[in-house]
Amino acid sequence: MRRLTPRHKNNHGERGAVSVIVALSLVVLLGFGAMAVDVSMMFAERTQLRNGADAASLAIAQTCAKYPGNAGCSSPSTLAASMANGNANDKLSNLKSIDRTTPNAVTVTVGAQETGHTPNQVSLFFARVLGFNTAEVTASSTARWGTPSKGPVILPLAIPSCRLDLTTGTTSGSVQVLKQDVNDCGGIPGGFGWIDTPGATKCGLTLRAGASTDAGVWFTSNTGASTPSLCTAADFSQMNDQTVLLPLYDWATGTGSGGKYYIKGFAAFHITGYQFPSMGWSTGAKVDNKSIRGYFVKFVSLSQAFELGNTPDFGTSVIRLTP
Repeated sequence: MRRLTPRHKNNHGERGAVSVIVALSLVVLLGFGAMAVDVSMMFAERTQLRNGADAASLAIAQTCAKYPGNAGCSSPSTLAASMANGNANDKLSNLKSIDRTTPNAVTVTVGAQETGHTPNQVSLFFARVLGFNTAEVTASSTARWGTPSKGPVILPLAIPSCRLDLTTGTTSGSVQVLKQDVNDCGGIPGGFGWIDTPGATKCGLTLRAGASTDAGVWFTSNTGASTPSLCTAADFSQMNDQTVLLPLYDWATGTGSGGKYYIKGFAAFHITGYQFPSMGWSTGAKVDNKSIRGYFVKFVSLSQAFELGNTPDFGTSVIRLTP
């Protein structure tokens, strides 16, 4: 009986095939390594640059909104470079450009900077085996500024615009007392007055300002010297020694509960005291009843609660980063 034995196939001709496959795979793996390491490094670098660009555009916008003649607005390179470098881990970045061609807007573009290397370029590591030694990394940010057209107010309170005493080149007005007297600045009896808030569940409210032809900026009055029932001591305390935005009415019509206030815009008023029949507070001498003491100030807000619009400039500006 014959014994069956396996025949051995001669595979000598296929020797080295695995080496070729491994070599090709290594190229692919190195490519993925370049993507994983170098791309991650570029994203990290761009994040720093974006933070610097945001900080620079916001700083310029704040300066231009509050101090238009300041060097930080007219020649913002030094300010922008300082903010950009301050947000880089190595304190180095390249201020590529500053664009002020759009009114009330600024776009800052910041690039990477390595000591002794070309501006806006970062050195790559694994990608060098594929022939890529550097890559350009930049980031841009745009900030806009303007007057607020809509936003929240702490108290449903309207102030006559004739009381605003900010002049060109000043950042604050004189200390004054706003009284709820008859015909102070004209209009409905009361130099300022409570706004009626039917259906409201809290003291504060959101108001919109604009042109007098817009029915949405006329608000009915709430007569009487007493504070609205929804407003508590805690609501008032938010104003203590604080700068708050107050709606300004340009004129008012009607009388009593039939009266209306036309809200033209918003102004910032720093509160130093107030007194009403149910509550009061003061940093110094007691304030007379039915009055608020303080002074108007130029103010720049970064709050996302306010909307940019085309209302008159009463010294208050809102700044926004735009996509």
